[in-house]
Amino acid sequence: MARYLGPVGKVSRRLGIGITDKGQRILAKRPFPPGQHGPSARRRQVSDYGLQLLEKQKARYIYGVLERQFRRTFEKAQRFPGETGAYLLILLERRLDNVVYRLGFATTRAQARQLVSHGHITVNGRKTNIPSYTVNVGETIAVRPESRRRTYFKNLIDSGALARHKTPDWLRLNPADLSGEVVAMPRREDAEPGINEQLIVEFYSR
Repeated sequence: MARYLGPVGKVSRRLGIGITDKGQRILAKRPFPPGQHGPSARRRQVSDYGLQLLEKQKARYIYGVLERQFRRTFEKAQRFPGETGAYLLILLERRLDNVVYRLGFATTRAQARQLVSHGHITVNGRKTNIPSYTVNVGETIAVRPESRRRTYFKNLIDSGALARHKTPDWLRLNPADLSGEVVAMPRREDAEPGINEQLIVEFYSR
């Protein structure tokens, strides 16, 4: 399974947005581009193409999707009526690894992707190890019964972290059962803030 394994702090500083919580913490401490010139470096004026590329990279890194898969998701969004950019973000939200993250089973999307790929997650009772699987309304996402005995999942319940987790409106969480249900389609406003999807549409429309 291909995934980005590079430094999240450097990418967050280059893009000007925290692509993970760790990236956000690093960006707060060093809110300037990476490189030997450090805080004295000035951000150069960026062309329209540069802005579009930056926005596409921002969405890719936040959701942890590589270029080929991101393009395929965009092409899929184009086939739906309405705003392509908004539907692109909705499709990214509907990825199984993102849903596992949104339900609070993982603290980062990278960790959620690992839980899925290692076979700890089921969809409607069937083990699903494809992080890019697109969830639908009515589907139940849960931790496998065999995996619930693991220390990590036991601590999720015993610590009360899962019970305190704030789940988006389009998902319903059952903390005691380590399961959740997709009760509605996510909306554009449910996606990560700070992404200008219109610039992404313009990038792929060149």
